[in-house]
Amino acid sequence: MSSIDDLCRSVLDDIEGGLGVAVIDLHSGLLLGAAHSVPYFTQTNLDALAAAAVEMFRGRLTSSIEELISSERGTPNRHMIDEIQMSTPGTYHFMLVLPNKPDALISLITTKRANLGAGWSSLRRATAVLEPMLP
Repeated sequence: MSSIDDLCRSVLDDIEGGLGVAVIDLHSGLLLGAAHSVPYFTQTNLDALAAAAVEMFRGRLTSSIEELISSERGTPNRHMIDEIQMSTPGTYHFMLVLPNKPDALISLITTKRANLGAGWSSLRRATAVLEPMLP
């Protein structure tokens, strides 16, 4: 695999109903790579989606809740959210923090024709290929 964009395209092509795949730097909010099949998606759409993902995983409110839980448990503060799955009336969204690159996230958006297990399986398979590509 030659690039993150190629990997994203591979994941997208591998899943029925795939609409988009993106790799996001959770520290900076930058889009590291993406592929999609949505004709009206512009760079502005992709950047907004990346920003929303960062907010869900590393946003101020999420960080405050993680800090509160850590304090109550008497454990060191850390980022606790590893995965999120959500849906809209027409789509599924799968988001996974890379286990060995905790500042990187891979996200898959599909139509509801997609099988939920297949969506997660696609992301987990991609993780093994993606992690060595990241600094």
